[in-house]
Amino acid sequence: MSPHIMVFDSGIGGTTVLKHIQQYIPDGRYSYFMDNAYLPYGKLSQQTIIQRLTGLLIFIETQQLHVDVLVIACNTASTSALSALRELTTIPIVGVVPAIKPAALLSKSQHVALLATPATVKSSYTQQLISQYGQAVTVHLYASVELVTLAEQTYQSKKIIQDKLVAELDSLVIDNRVDVVVLGCTHFPILAKGLNEYFNSAVLLLDSGVAIAKRVCAILTEHNTGWSNKLDANCKGEKKPLHYYATASIYIDEQPVELVTLIDPTQNEKS
Repeated sequence: MSPHIMVFDSGIGGTTVLKHIQQYIPDGRYSYFMDNAYLPYGKLSQQTIIQRLTGLLIFIETQQLHVDVLVIACNTASTSALSALRELTTIPIVGVVPAIKPAALLSKSQHVALLATPATVKSSYTQQLISQYGQAVTVHLYASVELVTLAEQTYQSKKIIQDKLVAELDSLVIDNRVDVVVLGCTHFPILAKGLNEYFNSAVLLLDSGVAIAKRVCAILTEHNTGWSNKLDANCKGEKKPLHYYATASIYIDEQPVELVTLIDPTQNEKS
């Protein structure tokens, strides 16, 4: 039986991670869940994010979705709530965190930029990553919510609004010594073409998509004897259809999207 992998994000950004996982596990059964009613997560408090993700776990349980691996394909949600979420479920959870470690190893100028949402930039987890892996480099922090909006628009229109992208990046005043830019939001790879144009392809753009896909493979191998060889053998196989869930109306390439409501766990506590 094919493993059921659910990928979660506040919007369509997590599809950049989903794409990598599908390449590694084409025979997987996939669900993509977006909490777009609360988009962007970068503006939310940690408590609110934990409540939304707890609501996701309740949804998975009540709908008996039998998820084998849950991928939180949102840097903001991962850095804010991953530890709390893992205490509430036995489902293996894979989070997405900024690629500070590989960026520090690859930078020749010893100047790395982290481009992320305000919540990710401010999170203690991000600071721990920088302290642990960024000691040999200077990590410049840049926060933007506007880039999330631009990525959503680009995904829908299939066209980057370059002048808006340039205006936003100009406003961030990115240090010209930077030679590696960590895309600390899963929305940002959608803007990769425009970002490369802005930087004249003079910087390396890093995201965590491949690393997450490999981690999902490892978890499936650990928890399901015999799956490893099967997954490797089918690496070039056909992708199976995936089921989309959303908390607000959205159009996705003529694909059906099931509109759902997440239960606020605090309301249950009060009742």
